[in-house]
Amino acid sequence: MRTSNRIAGAVAGLTLTLGGAVVAAPAVRADIPACTQMAELAGATASDSVTAACSRGVAGDLQSCVTGLSEAGAAGGAATGACRAAAHEPR
Repeated sequence: MRTSNRIAGAVAGLTLTLGGAVVAAPAVRADIPACTQMAELAGATASDSVTAACSRGVAGDLQSCVTGLSEAGAAGGAATGACRAAAHEPR
């Protein structure tokens, strides 16, 4: 294999790797504490299930997040708002 082909392959691999890191970055900036706080203010009991539900909201599974928060005692509309807050950058 020629050196130029190896270099091109290495550059392509590096580009794909760095591109994946950029795609994953929004999940790192998610605001789980805001989600859990909103859920607790809406009547949910502070527990691991609330944190787990907010984590599902971060991952983009809004319905599962809302269901989890509702089962923990948060009102439906407040649960939806909390799950949407989970995906936003912390303030």
